[in-house]
Amino acid sequence: MSPVFGLSLRSIVNRRLSVALTVIAVALAVALLIGVERVRTDARAGFAQTISGTDLVVGARSGPVQLLLYSVFHLGNATNNVSWASIEHVAALPQVKWLVPIALGDSHRGHRVIGTRAAFFEHYRHGEGRALVFAEGRSFADAPAQVAGLFEVVIGAEVAARHGYRIGQQIVLSHGSLGGEGGPRFADHADKPFTIVGILARSGTPVDRALLVSLEAIEAIHVDWHGGAPIPGVKIAPEHVRKFDLQPKSATAALVGLNSRTAVFRVQRQINTYPGEALTAILPGATLQELWSLVGVAEKALLAVSALVVAVGLAGMVAVVVASLGERRRELAILRALGASPRQVFALLAVESLLLALAGIALGLALLYGAGALIAPWLAAEHGLQLNLGWPRAGEWRLLGAVLAASLVASLVPALRAYRYSLADGMSIRM
Repeated sequence: MSPVFGLSLRSIVNRRLSVALTVIAVALAVALLIGVERVRTDARAGFAQTISGTDLVVGARSGPVQLLLYSVFHLGNATNNVSWASIEHVAALPQVKWLVPIALGDSHRGHRVIGTRAAFFEHYRHGEGRALVFAEGRSFADAPAQVAGLFEVVIGAEVAARHGYRIGQQIVLSHGSLGGEGGPRFADHADKPFTIVGILARSGTPVDRALLVSLEAIEAIHVDWHGGAPIPGVKIAPEHVRKFDLQPKSATAALVGLNSRTAVFRVQRQINTYPGEALTAILPGATLQELWSLVGVAEKALLAVSALVVAVGLAGMVAVVVASLGERRRELAILRALGASPRQVFALLAVESLLLALAGIALGLALLYGAGALIAPWLAAEHGLQLNLGWPRAGEWRLLGAVLAASLVASLVPALRAYRYSLADGMSIRM
């Protein structure tokens, strides 16, 4: 052990209270910086995997981001519906392995209602290929023969938690999707209530905030409607809806899976140039990245704030070391008298600052992993955010290196001041 390093350790131990407070300040700043970076990275990865395993999303001709917003995130409305003939045409393409249509337009207390097939629960994937899981109950029946099985609904975890719904309860859907709970809506389908048959486990996707019913059920609640409004004087009871053709006439969009992903661009081009109807097919992964580039400004701002916190922590460390110089003038002067060169005094202060920074980084990582281990299960269960608790990634190592480099630069301030103290100044008696 070099004399300078040994003296630095003894000096730190001698000032352990102020040093401990400084290390804690640096540790909190480092934990915040790396924590924000990790959450930012994992949130971005989770956002990009809001929907996975789906090769194409097909809808009426519109912009890619708009199609993604209303079909996957259930935000906004479609410019137009897709005819059922076009849905069947896409499903019949030889490269298409599966197709799940979705129909939007109804709501329940501010939550979107999705008309779809039971295959939605089989093919919808999120994250690293994770499927939707039922916390309770089962899927609704696909094209049931009995009316009793027609008006079944599966609800997302957030819908169930927010309203306290349970299996077997009956709820009423509303036509239209304007506003939130208590907001404006066109009319309630009160004459055709739905029974909750399934509650999905929390997935951290927009499905948590949705209600899912069969496409036939969407047609059934609108048999006595025309042009988006109830037919005056006409009321068709639920037990009579089976007498009508409940084959869907159109869909809002469709999720498509292919036999081979190498054919994705060819199929996309075939759909986009389909002469029967103006359609748009998008790659959800690429469009999610485009959407993130639009909304990802906040993450950069948050990272900048964390960097400022680190700067404040390092400034506090410098302030503590500089403030202690006034008390240590005599100590430094004695070292000079015993033969220590100005360079050794400079190195002593620089090594002390670096040791404090290293201790702060180590403690900050320990705090980060400890807090991460505690909140990771909650984040996964409540928000669907999978927090990675592995070793620091390359970007995090770069941030830690930047913190260490910044601490080295910051240590030059007290080190230079100590370097300039003269022996006479240190040994003189000041009144």
